[in-house]
Amino acid sequence: MGPGDLSAVLAPLASESDERLLVGRETFDDAGVYLIADDFALVQTVDFFAPIVDDPFDFGQVAAANALSDVYAMGGQPLTALSIVAFPSADLPLAVLTEILRGGQEKVHEAGAFVVGGHTVIDTELKYGLAVTGRAHPQFLLTNAGAKPGDRLVLTKPVGNGILATALKRGILSAADGVVMIDMMKRLNGNASRAALACGVKCATDVTGFGLLGHASHIARASGVTLVIHAASVPVLAGARDALAAGATTDGLKRNAEYLTDLVSWGSTSGEDRALLCDPQTSGGLLVAVPPGRVANYVSRVEGATEIGEVVERGPVAIVVD
Repeated sequence: MGPGDLSAVLAPLASESDERLLVGRETFDDAGVYLIADDFALVQTVDFFAPIVDDPFDFGQVAAANALSDVYAMGGQPLTALSIVAFPSADLPLAVLTEILRGGQEKVHEAGAFVVGGHTVIDTELKYGLAVTGRAHPQFLLTNAGAKPGDRLVLTKPVGNGILATALKRGILSAADGVVMIDMMKRLNGNASRAALACGVKCATDVTGFGLLGHASHIARASGVTLVIHAASVPVLAGARDALAAGATTDGLKRNAEYLTDLVSWGSTSGEDRALLCDPQTSGGLLVAVPPGRVANYVSRVEGATEIGEVVERGPVAIVVD
C-alpha cells in the first residue's frame, strides 16, 4: 500500500480528539503518543511484514529493529513488545519460527525492552513483526510537525535496501553487499534518537516503506514547509546502483514515485537518483531536521549521519530535489 492509498483509506474515518492524545494519525507520524502524566507519555506502534532475507534469525532481527524504530523516531524509549506472527505451519518446520522469535527477542533486549507475549495465526505466507510500547517525555518529542525553516536535514542510514533486497531474491547481489545491507537494517536507531533529543531537535521520522521522499513529504505537510534535498549528498548502500541498473526494482518504488508526482520538483535529477529516493526501505535511518548551529554536534554523535538538505519556507511543492 502506497502513501496515497493510505490517505484514501483513512479519509472517511472520523477523527477523534482528546487533550491526552498528543500525536494521532493526522500527521502520519511514526507512532501514536498518549499523555499519562505531566512527565510521562506512552508511545505505541505496530509493524510486521513478510521475509526480505533468507535466514530466519536475521529476519527476526530486521523486523524487530524496524518496529522499534517507530518509537525511536518519536523520541521514545521502547519498554515492551508483543510478537505478531502469521506462520505457514504446513510448509515450514516450527524450528524456523523459533529462530525468528529468537532474533526478534535479542534485538528487543538490545533496545532495553522486553517481549511480554504475542499472537500467532496459521497463514499461507510467513509474516512477523512487533507491537511496541515505549515511553517519552511529553516536552521532548520528535514529530513530523516540528521542522522549521533554516533547519538542516540529516539522514542517519544510506538508502537502497529495497532495491538490494530485490536483487538478493533474484540472486544477483554479491555476498559482501548482502552482508552490509542486512547489518545496516539490523542496526537500531536508538543512538540517533537520543542524540537528536540531546541536540534539541524537535522533528524526525524514520525512513521505511514510503521511501526517503515519501516520509519527507509527511514532514513537509505536517510542518507547513518545503524540504530541499541534495540528491548527490544522499548516502547510498554499496551495490544499489548496480542492482538498479540490472533491473532490481519493486512495485512499491513505482507506487511511491506516482504518489510524489505533484509533490516534488525534480529539476535535472537522473532517473537512477529518483528511483533511489523513492525506494521503499526496511528499518531505514532517521531523517532529522536539526537546528543549523547543532548539525556538527549531531553528526559527530551518530555514526554514518550525513547532511542531505535543508528546510525552507513553504513553496509551490513539498520537496525540491537538486
